[in-house]
Amino acid sequence: DIMAGSLIKNPGGGLALCGGYVAGKRELVNLASYRMTVPGLGREVGATIGQNRSLFQGFFMAPHTVAESMKGAVFASALFEELGYKTCPAYNEKRSDIIQAICFEDADAVIAFCQGIQKGSPVDSFVRPEPSEMPGYDCPVVMAAGAFVQGSSIELSADAPIRPPYTAYLQGGLVYEHVKLGVLCAVLELINRKLLK
Repeated sequence: DIMAGSLIKNPGGGLALCGGYVAGKRELVNLASYRMTVPGLGREVGATIGQNRSLFQGFFMAPHTVAESMKGAVFASALFEELGYKTCPAYNEKRSDIIQAICFEDADAVIAFCQGIQKGSPVDSFVRPEPSEMPGYDCPVVMAAGAFVQGSSIELSADAPIRPPYTAYLQGGLVYEHVKLGVLCAVLELINRKLLK
């Protein structure tokens, strides 16, 4: 009857720097708005800190941005299937998400893939992500995310738990061309380290 989400994820279209949303039955949304602000004022007030334009522009751009991300996921799936890797979903399967899984079956290869994605990032491309312990995981995880907005899942990123079957989870991409660039940087990283199948 009620849901909430973050605007730095898909609905913000890569433009929202912060914020969230609540949707559902009117009376429940009103109760939530009173809890988040002040009873009686509810959703009529709140801290937007001059962000309304980017929030609304993000909502407007979100369908196109998500489509670009999904096109990039199809490209990644097709390329890695052609290279002999198992992907989920396959490039020609129906999709309902922007996440693309690629199974490497090798710890060094999955780490190199994520490091290659980072090299193709517009922010912090010089950073070399390394596996480390993270809350909520029972094994080390490597995460690549050279994003303009920290935590954004619509910007190109990849992460992988360092355990069999050594699967990387690629997601996001504000524009298709950037997803292609990032994925090709990852392939080049695998080639340079002689880790490509």
